[in-house]
Amino acid sequence: MLVNFADKAVLGLAGPEIMKEFGLSRQEFGAAQAAFFSLFSLSALGVSFLTRKVCTSVLLLAMGLLWSATQLPMLWGAAGFGMLIATRVLLGIAEGPAAPVAVHHVHGWFEQRERTLPTAILMVGAAAGVAVAAPTLGAVISHFGWRWAFGAAGIAGLLWSAVWTVKGKEGPLAPPVGREARAADGESGAAEVPLRAVFLSGTFITAALGAFAAYWVMSAKLTWLPDYLQTVVGWDLGQASAAVGGGAVANGVVLLAHGLLARRAALRGTGGRLPAGAGAGLLLVASSGAVTVFATVDALWIKVPMMFGPMAVALVMITVAQTAIARITPPSQRGVVLGALVAVFALGGVVSPLVLGRIVDSSATATSGYENGWLVTAALLLITGILAALFMRPERDARRLGVPDSPSTGVAVSH
Repeated sequence: MLVNFADKAVLGLAGPEIMKEFGLSRQEFGAAQAAFFSLFSLSALGVSFLTRKVCTSVLLLAMGLLWSATQLPMLWGAAGFGMLIATRVLLGIAEGPAAPVAVHHVHGWFEQRERTLPTAILMVGAAAGVAVAAPTLGAVISHFGWRWAFGAAGIAGLLWSAVWTVKGKEGPLAPPVGREARAADGESGAAEVPLRAVFLSGTFITAALGAFAAYWVMSAKLTWLPDYLQTVVGWDLGQASAAVGGGAVANGVVLLAHGLLARRAALRGTGGRLPAGAGAGLLLVASSGAVTVFATVDALWIKVPMMFGPMAVALVMITVAQTAIARITPPSQRGVVLGALVAVFALGGVVSPLVLGRIVDSSATATSGYENGWLVTAALLLITGILAALFMRPERDARRLGVPDSPSTGVAVSH
C-alpha cells in the first residue's frame, strides 16, 4: 500500500511542472488524474472475483509488477500528454484491486474481532506512501526533473515485487480458493448469502457513501493540495511537498491511533459508548468542520494545522467501512464484496479531481475557486457522515443476514 499510494501521489507532486511543460489548464490536468480512476472501479470489482479462484499473494505480485510497468514509460523524453493519460489509465486498472485484495489477504491472518488494527496498519501504509513520496519525489523533481519521479516510483514497485516473491504467503485463516471455497464456507458455519441483500443493507450503503467522501478528500489533497499551497498560499515546491508529507504522517497517526483504540475496546469486550459505525460517521462530520475552516480562514497558524489531524480523521471511515463489510459477509464472498465497496468509493477519485479542477478554472481567481471547491468537499463529508452515524450498523445487519461472528477461515480454530 505504501508503493501503491506513492504511485498515486506522483502526478499531484509533479502537477505544476507537467502543466507548465504541456501547457495544460487545471481542468485538463484534472482529467489526467481522473483518467487514473476511469477503470479503477471496474478493475477493483472484476479482479475481486478472482479472489475465489486465485491466491491473494499471487494477485498482489501481479499487480506490483504491472504498477512498475506503467510508470517507467514516462522516463522516455518523447512521452507526451497522450502517453501520460494512457499510462495513468493502465496504472488505475492495475491499482484498482489493490485495497480489496490486500485487505482480503490481511484478514486471512486475523479473526473478526482482531481485524481493525491490522486493517488500520494497512491503511497506515497508504498514508506512509504519501509521507515518503512527498519529500522524496519532491527532491527528485527538483534535481532530476518530473519524469524521474515516475521512474523512481516504478523502480520502487520492482523492488517491492522482488521482496514479495520471497516473503509473501497466505494466512492460516485464509479461505481456500477454487472448488473448495464453497465447501469450506459450509464447514465453518457461514453459508453464502445473496449479494443483493448485502449490497442493499444500511451498513453497506452508508459505509460506501462515507468511504466515497473520505476518498474524495484524499484524492483532492493528492491532486490539488500541492498546487493550492504553491498558487494560493505562496509556498515553493519544497515547502508544499513537506506539508503534504507531514499531512500524510498525520493521516497515519490518526489511522493507527484509531486501530489501537478499537483493538483495546475489542479485547475488553466493549464497543465503546456509540453503536458500531456511528463513531466513524461523526468523525466525517468533524472532518467537514476542519475542511470548512481550512477553506475560509486565511491565517496560516489556523489553516495549516487543519491538515494535520482534523481533516485526516475522515480517513478512519475507509478502515471502518472495510471491517464493517467483512463483518456482514461470509468468508468466501468477502473478496467480492470488498471489491464492490472499493468500486463505489473509488469513484470519489474520478469525480473529485474533475469537479475541483472545473470549479477553480471557472472562478474569477484561483483563491476563490479553491475556497468553493473545499466547501463542496465539506458539504459532502457532512451529509455522508450524518447518514453513516444513523444507519451504519454492522452487527445488526450481520444478525439479520445470518452471518456469524466467526474466523475468516478454511481451517478450524479452537476457542
